[in-house]
Amino acid sequence: MDIKAFKMDGLGNDFVIIDNRQTVTNLTKEQIIKICDRKFIGCDQLILIKKNDISDASLEFYNSDGGMSGACGNGTRCIADLLGKENNKKEIVLTTLSGKLKSNIVGDKIVSTEIGVAKTKWNEIPLSKELNTNNLGIKINDKNNKEFSGGTAVNVGNPHVIFFVDNNENFEIEKIGPKIETHSLFPEKCNFTLATVVNKELIKVRVWERGAGLTKACGTAACATAFAAKQNGLINDKVDIEFSTGRLTISIDENNSIHMKGPVSDIEEINFKI
Repeated sequence: MDIKAFKMDGLGNDFVIIDNRQTVTNLTKEQIIKICDRKFIGCDQLILIKKNDISDASLEFYNSDGGMSGACGNGTRCIADLLGKENNKKEIVLTTLSGKLKSNIVGDKIVSTEIGVAKTKWNEIPLSKELNTNNLGIKINDKNNKEFSGGTAVNVGNPHVIFFVDNNENFEIEKIGPKIETHSLFPEKCNFTLATVVNKELIKVRVWERGAGLTKACGTAACATAFAAKQNGLINDKVDIEFSTGRLTISIDENNSIHMKGPVSDIEEINFKI
């Protein structure tokens, strides 16, 4: 099967994008895994654009393990930029499993997306049992085997758990991430973030993404981290979330709705057979 697609990224969080609005490409889970495999095309997520009569388009997100994801912040911003250029529009509304998301093109390859209000109740994350989601009491160890207990759970279209630590470089995220992702508390698995608060305006993060593994950047993790930090009194209403590849600016408005602003890449057209 011949496939025409696009390749884009937000801070290195990269996507293969297939436009299904005119010609529908049906893919099996095995084909999705192959496309995401970096020995073939390679990406963190595969995104399908679908026709939608009540918004500019609807989106389906698939992780590199072939499983569907309810939300992808950087992916949404990339699609908004792509469709904005296609339609010469500054405002794009996209329908996802987590609801309608409005994006604004605020500059050259700079997109802001309103993610909405985070969910924090135990059954909304979801957790397998009722706990205080602001501190799950999950124990992790740093490289010196020093134990740390914590974890704030937030759902921003997909489940996240954030650990606020003094220095996130002191933890082996490649070893801890898979254990937290598949922890028995999370029946739908979860995204795992190690966050270090530099000051009220800056948080440095490292992210293990559910179904994708260690990622250069994750938009929903940035949103979840900012929301969790505000819950814990660590920031005010606006903060930069820094990944190894750059920063996203997260702001929380008077209605507690989360807004994410940051850069997107150029749009690359690709063709391949599968």
